[in-house]
Amino acid sequence: MISKDSIKKAVLEAIKLGSGRRFKQSVELIVVFKGYDPKSPDIKFRDAVYLPKGLGKPPKILVIADGELLTKARELGVDVLSREEVQKLSKRGSKKIARKYDWFLVKSDLMTVVGKVLGPSLGPRGKFPIPIQPSANLDAIIKQYSMSTRLRNKEQPWVGCRVGTEDMDPDDITENIMTVLEFIESKIKKPIESVCRVYIKTTMGEPVEVMMK
Repeated sequence: MISKDSIKKAVLEAIKLGSGRRFKQSVELIVVFKGYDPKSPDIKFRDAVYLPKGLGKPPKILVIADGELLTKARELGVDVLSREEVQKLSKRGSKKIARKYDWFLVKSDLMTVVGKVLGPSLGPRGKFPIPIQPSANLDAIIKQYSMSTRLRNKEQPWVGCRVGTEDMDPDDITENIMTVLEFIESKIKKPIESVCRVYIKTTMGEPVEVMMK
């Protein structure tokens, strides 16, 4: 695994290079795979990764449900849509919803309805509905996804994700990055340093390569 010091050094440099914007920028991780066919299933990602230090700014979560699960979601104060509300969405409304939210937690038996209505808008944005069982601990699931980042690619030799914001403690961002790298390494079953190049950048900043010894 790449050393923590090397990652932190790149984090600090990336934040410095990208500073001066009028909004709070995200810090992003980019992992480029070397020697892989872009179509290889070995580097195909469609995963949510829990970040121990969170994202710096909470993602927007939408619960789509009916019955008791819908009632519970309302009690928790999260944004919700019922089955009927989803079915009434226009194409324009679907696109607006897809843009607004980061995570879509869907009661499992509504996945077909949600896929039909929201799928065409979610797919191009790299988002996907997550099925939730009616008996699930919704509070715990919402807390999990409020601290999670999305890893996704599509026939491309790299994968990237958000790992924090520029105002976070660099040590916390570093810990988040190490968590994501460990997840990637567990999927590709090879040491990151032997088959990847790793970069860190802010939203509008230049990428900084993590130096590997």
